[in-house]
Amino acid sequence: MDQKIRAMMESDIGMTQERFCVAMTARLPALEDETLERYFGALSKLVEKLEDPDKGLGQVLNETMAEVASLVMQEMQRRS
Repeated sequence: MDQKIRAMMESDIGMTQERFCVAMTARLPALEDETLERYFGALSKLVEKLEDPDKGLGQVLNETMAEVASLVMQEMQRRS
């Protein structure tokens, strides 16, 4: 990938991450206690895996999806 394009992509990713944080911070007060706990559980597992420099992004995603699938299903069932 061209270095200029890569730099632009990295900048776009940073801005998107900032937007995500702003959006979730705005939603937190309205979350039910159980949903808040599940969200924290999923997010903390993801961050812990991302902090491990020995894990590739694909491995992080595979492990995270396997671990949080039940949390996602619980949340979906509560909404239906």
